[in-house]
Amino acid sequence: MSESTASLLVSRDGPIARLQFNRPAALNALDRATAQAFAHACREIAADHSVRALIIGGAGRAFMAGGDLAELRADPTGAAIGLIGPMHEAIVLLAEMRAPVIASLHGAVAGAGLSLALACDFAVAAEGTKFTLAYVNIGASCDLSGSWSLPRLVGLRKALEIALLGERFDVAEALRLGLVNRVVPEAELEPQVLALAQRLAGGPAQSIAQMKRLMRISFEHDLRGQLDAERAAFLRCAATHDFSEGLDAFLAKRPPKFGQD
Repeated sequence: MSESTASLLVSRDGPIARLQFNRPAALNALDRATAQAFAHACREIAADHSVRALIIGGAGRAFMAGGDLAELRADPTGAAIGLIGPMHEAIVLLAEMRAPVIASLHGAVAGAGLSLALACDFAVAAEGTKFTLAYVNIGASCDLSGSWSLPRLVGLRKALEIALLGERFDVAEALRLGLVNRVVPEAELEPQVLALAQRLAGGPAQSIAQMKRLMRISFEHDLRGQLDAERAAFLRCAATHDFSEGLDAFLAKRPPKFGQD
């Protein structure tokens, strides 16, 4: 199943959904129409529990080169409101949806593109990918949860360096800092991202959903609060067929066959 809009491609392959930014001539710079389409697609995917993994990528030579500067220049406040509203809704949906979200990165990953990539659960980058937070270079502050994700991934001091200097860095530095999980040859990006999505989609859905949630709420809890959350999550998993299957498979020394929940 595939659906196309002017600036976003939405497709589905079994349990795997894909959102692809589709403004290649503009290096997928984010405009208001794309932001609205992205939020709408995220709402539909988040509500569909048959989606077991989501891939987010970009058509052409880049993942995303940030916001559409021409649109922002023509109407700074109106364009910012029109972009930020739907994209911030989408960021929350991505964080809270059951399915793990994989960013497929290549070319330029700048500004809003980097913030979005940081908001995903996994990031796989092609060799040669270039990164910059970039906002300071146009006199702006960050959006799309960049200020939330970055210090949690790299620490406060390094996050301030990346944010306040606005310098570009390469994929090796991104890997060293933990901003991406894997670096692959450009020709291998799509098959490797798909293989990761298939592995996640074939796993125990409730276990993956609860583990994702636990990791994401851990910064909000003290130890006792997190232990309570872990207990509740484990009990939800224990009530599933996948949990029974996992135990039976382990004891029988065979691979588990998940996917019943």
